[in-house]
Amino acid sequence: MNIKRREFLKKSAIGAGGLLLGAQLRAAENPDAKFHDPFAMVPLGKTDLKFSRVCMGTGMRGGNRQSNQTRKGPDAFQKLVRDAYDRGIRTYDMADLYGSHQGVAAALAGLPRDNYNLISKIWWSGGGIPEPERPDADVVVARFLKELKTDHIDLLLLHCVTAPDWPEQLRKQMDILAKLKSEGKIRALGVSCHSLAALEAAATEPWVDSVHTRINPYGMSMDGPPDTVVPVLKKLHTAGKGVIGMKLIGEGRLRNDDARRDESVKFVLGLGCVHILNVGFESVGEIDDFAARVRKVPLPA
Repeated sequence: MNIKRREFLKKSAIGAGGLLLGAQLRAAENPDAKFHDPFAMVPLGKTDLKFSRVCMGTGMRGGNRQSNQTRKGPDAFQKLVRDAYDRGIRTYDMADLYGSHQGVAAALAGLPRDNYNLISKIWWSGGGIPEPERPDADVVVARFLKELKTDHIDLLLLHCVTAPDWPEQLRKQMDILAKLKSEGKIRALGVSCHSLAALEAAATEPWVDSVHTRINPYGMSMDGPPDTVVPVLKKLHTAGKGVIGMKLIGEGRLRNDDARRDESVKFVLGLGCVHILNVGFESVGEIDDFAARVRKVPLPA
């Protein structure tokens, strides 16, 4: 089995278009240079958590408890999750909106719980999920824990906040979640931001441990152009918040553009304030391709 797995990984690396080989050749040319490891476990801000630098998102075109990943069907989705784990991904980004809890739980069943990290998000606004009711966060988290077959969630977010005063609007739910964190059912709390004003509010909100933010050098599916978003990300980083970058591939629009995918990965890693790269991989080939591009980016001197 180990021999077969090694052969499979070798063929997958070759199929990534020679990117990994290119990174190895550059390292050989400059043996003193050090490059980013896509699967290194890195600190999430000032929390006690360490996540794999590359995180697998499960919500490409997500909504109504479906996504491109879950629409593959249970077997194919679970295989993709497990293949990601076999390559070194240890962090999985989910949400009630995506319907991906059960598939991830099934794929990781039998593995030591401390070997991987689970992120999920509560959908609190109208639409998005089938039920019209929005029960309090303790009820929702209890369901999440059952669906994920776990006693804790590593990072739990309020999904898709946009209002500048979201901390006031959602304070009741934030207080409930803080209690669950004190009980060990959640290890870190945060928000997924979908406006610049919401992002700015997160930077000064003590409740926030980590933020999901949309970032690439092209302003694709972002809260503003990079020159307005990046200063807020640096403010979040300085405040000790974890920063998890989304939409690095422009929500799939850069999928067939090698040069701009390279530039996006290089740009985001070069900011020095984005801890985790969250990508909605839809195939093993996309995982290998992205990992190889991360390996091409030198670490800061």
